[in-house]
Amino acid sequence: MFAQIDRIRPLLSPMVQNRVDEMLDVVDIMTEMKNPRVLRSMAPSAMRGLLLKSGKRGEVSEMPANHQAHFNWNYPHDHPQMHALYERAKLGQWNGSSLAWSTPVDPLDPRVTLAPLDMIDLKVAKKLGITIKTADHPKMMHDLSSWLLSQFLHGEQGALMAAAQVTESVQFFDGKLYGATQVMDEGRHVEVFHRYLSEKLGKMYPINDNLFVIIDALMTDSRWDMKFLGMQIMVEGVALGAFSFLYQSSTEPLLKELLKYVIQDEARHVHYGVLALKEHIADNLSPKERDEREDWAYEVALLMRNRFMAYEVYEDWYGGTRVTRDQWRQLVTNSPGMLRFRHTMMTRLVPNIRDIGLLTQRIRPYYVKSGMGQYFGGLAAPELTGEQMIAELDQSRMA
Repeated sequence: MFAQIDRIRPLLSPMVQNRVDEMLDVVDIMTEMKNPRVLRSMAPSAMRGLLLKSGKRGEVSEMPANHQAHFNWNYPHDHPQMHALYERAKLGQWNGSSLAWSTPVDPLDPRVTLAPLDMIDLKVAKKLGITIKTADHPKMMHDLSSWLLSQFLHGEQGALMAAAQVTESVQFFDGKLYGATQVMDEGRHVEVFHRYLSEKLGKMYPINDNLFVIIDALMTDSRWDMKFLGMQIMVEGVALGAFSFLYQSSTEPLLKELLKYVIQDEARHVHYGVLALKEHIADNLSPKERDEREDWAYEVALLMRNRFMAYEVYEDWYGGTRVTRDQWRQLVTNSPGMLRFRHTMMTRLVPNIRDIGLLTQRIRPYYVKSGMGQYFGGLAAPELTGEQMIAELDQSRMA
């Protein structure tokens, strides 16, 4: 079917091509999910996010939460590593209002870049038949940077809500104490990203449909370990890679300062997820349950790597006229900066999937086939603190 449509696609007007492409994109996402259990679990969220566009229909989204709150009236110190993380988190608290908000930010100044200019590469655009005027390139990069930071903001709101749910449902009391610090962290991240977008960039984009699907699936799942897996490992892991990429590549001082603090928080959050899930997956799940989570993690890793195409920026610039969605997708997919961006995200994600026991020999060939096998040997969260990560990023930038 896809081959037949590709043959007639050039005969259609750009607007019709885009409508067809958008529908096929949804079908493609769903058919990529080979495991029927994963497909069943994601289908309601996909319906709300991809077809009904619930994230873009109004200012408020209601998601039904259904999970057990776990109380322990003995208040035990039942997980020394989580308690140590709690102590580190208390010492690592910071005040977003104390950042250098007086720093002037001109998003169109080519000397002070928010993100690498080759995330939208002019040479790749030319090969695809897309004409981007040199004078328009900084404006497009302003919009792409606003889009990226907007998705960070929306993801942090999802993390805020999920962290509150996880704190209620986690089985370890030391985990509840640590979880309370993460709720505070996520609230602070929402504050600083929103302020940066509002005061410095002057533009905010709605939530990407695929990100909405993931957040919706996590918020509505009743299983505490799936919330941990989805938010602490998948979303936070990818965010950690994305923040690291921008921290290393941006030359805007306020954004770098903001990201430095956020990265140190996020490194603790992912570490928390690894601590909570590693023993649970090894000792408390049946083989069938473990396989389901392993398949789910793989499918979501693919979704997060392949499906964030900044179509919202495309609509701003082209809106279905002289450039098609397919051309834009190829531009975003093949621009060197975006390739590095996706590489950095997977570098931070896949090792944590391995460390919690969801990278068995059964699933590894699928990662290899999709090009993610190169990340198997990377450092997981317990092996790399946020402070070490910042030091390495600074060192590699100077090199």
